[in-house]
Amino acid sequence: MAKATGEKKPRGVSKRAFENEKLRPTTQLEPVEAVAALKKFKAPKFDQTVEVCLSLGIDPKQADQAIRGSVALPKGIGATKRVVAFCGPDAAKEALEAGAIKAGADELVAEIEKGWMDFDVAVASPDMMRVVSKLGRVLGPKGLMPSPKAGTVTPNVAQAVKEYSAGKVEYRNDKGGNVHAAIGKMSFPESDLVENLKHFISTIEKARPGSTKGTYIRKITISGSMSPGVQIKHEAAVVA
Repeated sequence: MAKATGEKKPRGVSKRAFENEKLRPTTQLEPVEAVAALKKFKAPKFDQTVEVCLSLGIDPKQADQAIRGSVALPKGIGATKRVVAFCGPDAAKEALEAGAIKAGADELVAEIEKGWMDFDVAVASPDMMRVVSKLGRVLGPKGLMPSPKAGTVTPNVAQAVKEYSAGKVEYRNDKGGNVHAAIGKMSFPESDLVENLKHFISTIEKARPGSTKGTYIRKITISGSMSPGVQIKHEAAVVA
């Protein structure tokens, strides 16, 4: 059920935002209904990214309750990423063929130390972490440090490059216990967005820490880059 109409537009609120707020459902919806509702909002001129936010019943201060990982969504996210690979000479050739914009070891580290940062994801083979560790102060604060938990430290560097170049999604909880991720573009067919949404929710469900008690998934909301949020009805969000 959408909000009642008739109220005046407040100052400082755009006409589109005002109209969309009146269209926003006030109840939780099934995934199919929620995506359909999202598509009905008045849209800006660009193709919005569709995002999902899960509010989790974890204690972010506890290391054993941290949620972090990566997932390749079945329908992709409609975006590519610039990937660099830290690896030996043989793997470097395969990484470049898989889509890496640069691949190497000490020479790549030296380039980044000099200030080059034109990439979105860094992957590394396990044996290269002794080399990559030199970049901890540079890559760490930007969230670019390769990590086994995120799937960016792997023996199969070429496969990781291929997946991340195609838009593989990384996720990690914030200080409030929320997990955000892109699940596609507004131009995607509704069925594709629903499939990606369900796949991501399932991924987070499976990542539930063993030490978490009570309700794990408290609330799920999807939204466009410039649209109101629509809440998802989900059993795990209401069952303790």
